[in-house]
Amino acid sequence: MFDMRINSHSRLNLIIALLEAIKAGADEALMLDPYDHVSSCNATNFFWVRRGVVYTSSGAFCFNGITRDHVIALCRRHAVEIHISDFALAHVHGADEAFVTGTTGAVASVRRIDETIFADAPGPVTTRLAGLYANLKDHYAATRLRP
Repeated sequence: MFDMRINSHSRLNLIIALLEAIKAGADEALMLDPYDHVSSCNATNFFWVRRGVVYTSSGAFCFNGITRDHVIALCRRHAVEIHISDFALAHVHGADEAFVTGTTGAVASVRRIDETIFADAPGPVTTRLAGLYANLKDHYAATRLRP
């Protein structure tokens, strides 16, 4: 495991994980840190929701993502309870909904994790945070990107 927060290392392990995920019928692989805690996905940062509470990794072994940071800030600003810590994969399997964040996809709903299927994806918390993030981007564009 290398430090995923530094964007200068070989991404071979992430590419191998993606190839394994595709072979299994998935779009991305959920990555674990060296201590078997949930870290991120192979190309995005990962969040999950249980009983209205948002969870994400401590950040020690995930991408240093701007979108991730904005979503965490949006949770805090809009009274969405969020826990940032180390979590076992078993905790994720009890999720009610999940989403990933990234530059291209912003806040994107997850439909399945292993055998856990989120039939109503995107869930209410994912939908709310995706809307708040879209509003944040629109506000930024309107106030800071004028010629």
